Amino acid sequence: AASKIFSPARLGAVKLPNRVIMAPLTRSRAEPMTGVPTPPMLDYYSQRAGAGLIITEGTQPSFQGQGYPRTPGIHTEDQIKAWSDITAAVKAKGGRMFMQIMHVGRIWHPDNRAISEPAVAPSAVAAAGDMFSDKAG
Repeated sequence: AASKIFSPARLGAVKLPNRVIMAPLTRSRAEPMTGVPTPPMLDYYSQRAGAGLIITEGTQPSFQGQGYPRTPGIHTEDQIKAWSDITAAVKAKGGRMFMQIMHVGRIWHPDNRAISEPAVAPSAVAAAGDMFSDKAG
């Protein structure tokens, strides 16, 4: 039997042109600290518009959820505008996107945050190990 991977499918109310789902991959290409998506992100997602569905990289819903270097947000006017441009470029090529909303929880570094407050997490116990930041390396 022929593979069905390139045949149309339905995901709830969304019609997919094929069954190829692009999994979320953190690319660390957003503007440092502001989390504004960049032109290379627009290129990256629009180049993959042929997938049946693109799931974006983890995207913070607020600065409280920020903690990794150069990750995008969806909570300021500039971020929303940049994501709107990205989704328009993907849609113009017939693509579909879902956004993965992500909060860092207890895995964060203060040098990767635009605000000084500590992250809210489900545990008061700090995670073991080191974390990369643009400032400290």
